[in-house]
Amino acid sequence: MRLILALCLVLSSAAAVAAKPAHAPVQAALACDRECLRGKVSEVLYALVDHDAKKVPAAANLRVTEDGVEKPLDKVGLVRTVTKLRGYRQDIIDDRAQQAVAGVMVEESGAPILLVVRVKLDAAQNVSELELVTTRSRTDGMIYNIDAYSGAPAEGMNLPPRPDQLASRDEMIRIAMFYPRGLSDAQTFNAIGTPFAKDAFRLENGALMAGPGCKFAPGCEDIGNQSLAIFKTLGRVTVRDIVVDERMGIVIMRLSWNERGPGSDRLTAWEMFKIYGGQIHMVQAWMRVFPPALDLGGWPIREGIVQP
Repeated sequence: MRLILALCLVLSSAAAVAAKPAHAPVQAALACDRECLRGKVSEVLYALVDHDAKKVPAAANLRVTEDGVEKPLDKVGLVRTVTKLRGYRQDIIDDRAQQAVAGVMVEESGAPILLVVRVKLDAAQNVSELELVTTRSRTDGMIYNIDAYSGAPAEGMNLPPRPDQLASRDEMIRIAMFYPRGLSDAQTFNAIGTPFAKDAFRLENGALMAGPGCKFAPGCEDIGNQSLAIFKTLGRVTVRDIVVDERMGIVIMRLSWNERGPGSDRLTAWEMFKIYGGQIHMVQAWMRVFPPALDLGGWPIREGIVQP
């Protein structure tokens, strides 16, 4: 009897193996979660500080731009010039798109600069896209309050909303798109119904440029009614990339304007929006001016983006 049972088990096992497809699919690798993506940005930053490009977990097809210019990773200037990481770091983590953007204060040969890093991962969790943009002075950024980055990032961007306050990804993008539409129309944000919270404010390269306490220009205390006439000289805005941190309620867009600005360069920005409860509560921009040929920063407009 035992012999018969043993034979049955062997035959059943053999049948199961035979029934299994010869090329059964391998279980897909798990996506890089929030902390994993944050870690990938950290690996890039420490590679710069350690002057060792090999520390970047690079994909075979890695594409890199530094200040809009494509180059091999080991030819990136920041790999040789960054000497220290300072305390300021603002992360925007898009685990669904496997992208992250971080604004960081670093030292370059001892001098503080603002560095924006964008990474995108492939299916193997290696960096396939790396974008580095530096702002070193008022000449680079038009506005440059570097002292604002000497401490922690803005509280408003870093307090997570309650889950019931968060909108869907598509709804957050829809709300954020009011902003570039308003800039292109160059009237006021309220004129197109931008849903600002009553105490909403905007920081640009560390300077308060709109909202309660703003002293930049008459009327800037009210972000919704602030005049946008200056954008008539900069032209319509192009949205190149959109990254969404669904847990923190942050949408960040890479913007550029299509007319020549100060110094015959074009203004570009990574502009982020804190969105919850159906309203924009805070806007923060990291800005840089580029020659017209580099206004998209060396990258194409991301597929599927509908322009304002």
